[in-house]
Amino acid sequence: MSTLLEVRNVSKSFPIGGVLSGREARAVADASFSVGEAGPEIFTIIGESGSGKTTLARMILGLERPTSGDIVFEGRPVTHANRSERLAFMAKVQPVFQNPFEAFNPLKQVDRYLASTARQFLKLSDKAAIEAAMDEALQKVGLSLVEIRGRYPHELSGGQLQRVAIARALIPNPALLIADEPVSMVDASLRMAIVNLLRELRDRMGVCVIYITHDLATAYYISDRLMIMQRGRIVEMGPARAILDAPEHPYSRLLKASVLSPETMGDDSLALQADLIAASEAALAAPDSGLTPGSDGRLLRRA
Repeated sequence: MSTLLEVRNVSKSFPIGGVLSGREARAVADASFSVGEAGPEIFTIIGESGSGKTTLARMILGLERPTSGDIVFEGRPVTHANRSERLAFMAKVQPVFQNPFEAFNPLKQVDRYLASTARQFLKLSDKAAIEAAMDEALQKVGLSLVEIRGRYPHELSGGQLQRVAIARALIPNPALLIADEPVSMVDASLRMAIVNLLRELRDRMGVCVIYITHDLATAYYISDRLMIMQRGRIVEMGPARAILDAPEHPYSRLLKASVLSPETMGDDSLALQADLIAASEAALAAPDSGLTPGSDGRLLRRA
């Protein structure tokens, strides 16, 4: 089985202080990983705000162009794809964004988004065929066309609207979903429903998912593999359970130590976090040694 997606030494820098200043801020530094090499999987990217995870997702989707490096999908480079190649790529790689209320125009009925997607990517023109494709996608996420027909975004709950967003992404029958913080804007009671839906898409439809989050709990539950990013650099990558059970990089350990629980609250926990902050900053300042093999099949950036 060929690898679905390969990210090869991708970096992204943005100018700061004006175009003529010559200064740049590095958002992503030399990121390399693959998705779907062994079949459908949920590959999770974890990091705090500013870690580069969303910039990386935007580069994969073609919303940002890498400063350097290549992105390869199904064996074909897509970094400099032409318009027809980009449309074919977009049919197979679909986004699910963080805030469903920002993804939909409040003055536009949500079913119109689904109809537009069916026309554009499935090349359908017959009304009955379009509605059948819409309803089929909605059924996959636990909704129906009858439930959402003619309704505006404010007439749906956050959970319903996020499921509509996922249904829209499923209409072209994609091979890869890129879900950027898809549960952060919905009620806690609905988060597991959406997370379980992503698992079902992997298991029933064979869809690979890149799941972007800062939530270690859902990452532990949903992920097959994961990578942890710190200020644009990948610091640890490999089997999800192995890394989250016993993280090795100081920053990975800090993320786990920062998750509050009755067992970890208290002065000892605060002292541990302070030590790990110092260690992760030291590792970040050290010369970049690249990723090297660690335990349990992981790759680790060593100071």
